Amino acid sequence: MRRFFCLMLFFCILTVSLPGCGKDKEEEAGFFIYYLNIDKTKLAGKSYELNADMTDTESACHELLSALAGDSGDVEYKQSIPTGVTYSYYLEGDILNMNFDAAYYEISVVDDVLCRASVVKTLTQLDGVSGVNFLVDGTPATNANDEIIGVMSAEDFVENPGEQINAIQEASITLYFADSKGDGLVKETRDVYYSTNISAEKLIMEQLIEGPQSANAYATIPPETKLVNVSVVDGVCFVSLDETFRNQNYEISEEVVIYSIVNTLTELDTITKVQISINGNTDGTYRDSFELSTFYERNLDLLSLE
Repeated sequence: MRRFFCLMLFFCILTVSLPGCGKDKEEEAGFFIYYLNIDKTKLAGKSYELNADMTDTESACHELLSALAGDSGDVEYKQSIPTGVTYSYYLEGDILNMNFDAAYYEISVVDDVLCRASVVKTLTQLDGVSGVNFLVDGTPATNANDEIIGVMSAEDFVENPGEQINAIQEASITLYFADSKGDGLVKETRDVYYSTNISAEKLIMEQLIEGPQSANAYATIPPETKLVNVSVVDGVCFVSLDETFRNQNYEISEEVVIYSIVNTLTELDTITKVQISINGNTDGTYRDSFELSTFYERNLDLLSLE
């Protein structure tokens, strides 16, 4: 009975704190160009009136791609196809083949992911385009794991589909915190209830920031740290934390901090690598030696015997 009451209470809290039912504002407004936001950390949809006839798919594609590669006319929206990268395209049925030149491989992984997402989400609004196939110099483009990307549709970039509270479910998750000496990791497993609207990676990061519940474990992330964004593309989890993340307890080693995040997220079958950024910025290092631009893989060598 107590378990049922807690579950109902949790549902009520979610109902109050999460947005209500209904369509997203962008869906209600009609056609959108998906630029980058002012910080270039995520997509930002801007209402757009298409000049080309939507039934003329090739002309419509030309207009939309020109918009993505050019000035939006608004400082809040940044071009998503990077300057210096040239492209061509051709249609095969309802698949748009997007071919970048070799300069595309010189952009950062985050820019790559956002560029692809903006092209796919913008172009697949056309009835004549169901997906986009990415090429570089005429050969299939590859992701961070050197795997061919293939045809992508808008659904490949949806993190939290819909706003309606559909259900509450229970999950057992594994988190990694610091041991008492601060030079090793300890595992903590906990059962949580959560809305199906929240992504697994966001749920896990929020629980990690909340800190440990067991007596022999210590937090690796300052509890006041804000999770700016977290998303998974091609097996890589991109975690953006605010500047508070740097306010660390230096009794805990820097590798323990990094791998508490990496090992926790790679507990998910969908994640093989993790990149950590500060407000979306991957320049510089965390403390002395951990490059923010690096993709980190699972490392269980730090597990403590405690």
